[in-house]
Amino acid sequence: MSSNANSRLPYAGIRVVEFTHMVMGPTCGMLLADLGAEVIKVEPVGGDTTRKLLGSGAGFFPMFNRNKKSIVLDLKQPEGKEAALRLIDTADIVSENFKSGVMEKLGLGFAALKARNPKIIYVSHKGFLPGPYEHRTALDEVVQMMGGLAYMTGRPGDPLRAGTSVNDIMGGMFGAMGAMAALAQRERTHEGMEVQASLFENNVFLVAQHMMQYAVTGRAAAPMPSRISAWAIYDVFTVKEGEQIFLAVVSDKQWEIFCRAFDLADWFADPRLKTNNDRVRAREWLMPRLRERLADTSAAQLAAVFEKEGLPFAPITRPEQLFDDPHLLATGGLAPITLPDGQSSHVPLMPMSLNGEQPPLRLQPPHIGEHTDALLRELGYSDDDVQAMKARGITQARPSVEPV
Repeated sequence: MSSNANSRLPYAGIRVVEFTHMVMGPTCGMLLADLGAEVIKVEPVGGDTTRKLLGSGAGFFPMFNRNKKSIVLDLKQPEGKEAALRLIDTADIVSENFKSGVMEKLGLGFAALKARNPKIIYVSHKGFLPGPYEHRTALDEVVQMMGGLAYMTGRPGDPLRAGTSVNDIMGGMFGAMGAMAALAQRERTHEGMEVQASLFENNVFLVAQHMMQYAVTGRAAAPMPSRISAWAIYDVFTVKEGEQIFLAVVSDKQWEIFCRAFDLADWFADPRLKTNNDRVRAREWLMPRLRERLADTSAAQLAAVFEKEGLPFAPITRPEQLFDDPHLLATGGLAPITLPDGQSSHVPLMPMSLNGEQPPLRLQPPHIGEHTDALLRELGYSDDDVQAMKARGITQARPSVEPV
């Protein structure tokens, strides 16, 4: 992307220094970086341990650390902390997601940094907002279990976490949103502020619709697999050759279209199925008949009819199949990325467009300490200073071979 194009991004010229790992904090920085901010990731000697995760964590680092620079500093050594403070002095925003008290012990908490720079915006990503739970160690799965989401996702008696890091990612989004709000406020007051985002409160926000459902109806919400749907036809169907497809008919007009498209005039005329609420009450006998009616039709045929008629439908897609999704390929929603092992792949861009374009991938996920030398020189360190810091293990530049 050209420098002129980069300057048109909303947060071009904003510098963010982040002390983050895993998903929540890095998501905040990634979103600000995608929108043009210069985001500098401060890593410990040896690199962020997120780089080395296996299994379901293997995608964390390349997904949430694009468009960032990397500097390595040992914050437990005075010279490393001094370099971090010099870097923070050049920043608009500091972002962190360590346990409560860690940044304060390092002398990098909000109060200390605000004393140096009253305009600093400080974003903390925590498990819980201040209160009785704040001492607890939180994970996405922990708050899903205690916040009602696992109960709503699983079948009765079988709580099940959602299939992605929903609270970590969305919590990072709220951290970024808070930073944006603080930037707007600073334009008026010339003062920074502390922003806090949390996993637990985020999870409660996600299930708030079910809390309000109880408040309105007086009845506890049932888990999604056994809920009474608001619509009669709103389910996954197993059809020809065992394929599966999600089909929905969510209004009386759509019911009319559905019955016409599938030659179900007798169903449309049945007074027991006249309105959506009538059809919801008839689900016990309606759905088995419909499943039988569609069982010998292929998923592709059903999709073609539903698309032609403007009815809601969805194939049951696995994540790896999205690399070949025709819509994403046509819109440029997948950007080329270089993985830590040097392999090429693609990564989804930010799910919004600005003037018709999704914010681009400008920088590949950084190697450990890739920008250390350049950033230290910018902060006033001489080449001899940088070499001395490397010799003492205070910092490191990009290694010739990334650890695995």
